Amino acid sequence: MTKAIYPGSFDPITLGHLDIIRRIQPLFSEIVVVVANSQRKQYLFSLEEREALIRENLGSLSNVRIDKCDGLIVDYAEAVGARVIVRGLRAISDFEYEFAMGTMNKKLNAGVETMIVFTRPEYSFVASHMVKEVAHHAGDLTNLVPANVIQALSHKIQAKRKN
Repeated sequence: MTKAIYPGSFDPITLGHLDIIRRIQPLFSEIVVVVANSQRKQYLFSLEEREALIRENLGSLSNVRIDKCDGLIVDYAEAVGARVIVRGLRAISDFEYEFAMGTMNKKLNAGVETMIVFTRPEYSFVASHMVKEVAHHAGDLTNLVPANVIQALSHKIQAKRKN
């Protein structure tokens, strides 16, 4: 079987992300969930916090590990011997971006394939940036993110309000 990576900023990880990881887990010998750390983005959670939140939810999956990357994902895939980059697709609006990224990655490394996995309909509208907005306004996050993320968001937002 083949090793795959599932990259994202995961700021925070959502039930949609977790669903994709659990669905692809039987398809690969190993999946590396890669927490991307782009210098262009401002994150609510630190890299270490994002890793910890993911680890708390995926600790029971034997062939899944968590790592980080602040460079090109296709270079990371090459470095760890992954032949597949898994990307989730929520809606048509995601397609152009994912198509362009997959094509660029293929141009940079023809030996790495991009696999698109469609999000289940119940998660098709869930995006990390929307989750943070809902959390900021004290909305119900129960069906959007796992319990540990709800708690972490609450603590972050309370701390921000105190400052």
